[in-house]
Amino acid sequence: MYDVIIIGSGPAGYAAGIYAGRACLSTLLITGSTPGGWAALTSEIENYPGFPEGIQGAELMERMRKQAERFGVKMVMDEVTEVNFSSRPFRVGTYSDDYETKTVIIASGVSPRKLGVPGEDRLAGKGVSRCATCDGFFFTDKRVAVIGGGDSAVDEALFLTRYAKQVYLIHRRNRLRAQKVAQERAFKNDKMSFIWNTTVTEIIGENYVTGLKLRNVETGAESVLECEGVFIYIGSTPNTQLFEGKLKLDEHKYIVTDLHCHTSVPGVFAAGDVQELSLKQIVTAISSGARAAMEADKFIAESEERAYPERQL
Repeated sequence: MYDVIIIGSGPAGYAAGIYAGRACLSTLLITGSTPGGWAALTSEIENYPGFPEGIQGAELMERMRKQAERFGVKMVMDEVTEVNFSSRPFRVGTYSDDYETKTVIIASGVSPRKLGVPGEDRLAGKGVSRCATCDGFFFTDKRVAVIGGGDSAVDEALFLTRYAKQVYLIHRRNRLRAQKVAQERAFKNDKMSFIWNTTVTEIIGENYVTGLKLRNVETGAESVLECEGVFIYIGSTPNTQLFEGKLKLDEHKYIVTDLHCHTSVPGVFAAGDVQELSLKQIVTAISSGARAAMEADKFIAESEERAYPERQL
């Protein structure tokens, strides 16, 4: 029997682990298939306080993991396959084991959204990627395309210019959504070219990517772009399939929480991107992870009729 089980190991999950561990709660953190989450796959993080020179995403997540373990959090590299929130103690099942817990913190994050075009799945790992940090080196002196116009797309496109001889950024609108500082860097980079008002209709190639079929959304004109790789950053969908029918979700399948990370089931909390609609950033994920852990601690204390400090306003 654990006091807290944390589902997910991104910034929110690790932060929840750190705060739960420091509160002397017996805590199990189930990492999921990608320890560190999306943050661990980010090439360079420049807007996390305390690192004026920036830090690699994988390094930051590794530091958080070690910090959580320092406070006694048990880490299990496994995936959750089922949950039962109908009665307490709650039950959490994985591929290898079943666990019981007094509270649950869901920090399962989001998954990359797919283009949904021919060639995307067939050429995955053969020129189609969603991780510039992981695969950028393999495209040294090659031409690559990046799909998207947000922070992730622009940041990863800039990272790819370290290796590729040409980076095409393809966006369905005529302006980027990324932060201004990243946009300015991209526009000044000689290796970057921009293809506006355009979508990808097919990824071309037999055994590996050789190009993209494009369509201009304004004129309908079709064209082919020759390239050896394509990196897709077109948003994300929440990892909440396990919780449908068990927790209240919104119309986009995000977990509905109040300001204190409470879900529709008392004792079950959610933190990070899985419940964040407006600002998906490491700093906000960490904040909600810490809050969820403290709320779990309070919930246990109240359930056991122990005194707990009043919330400071």
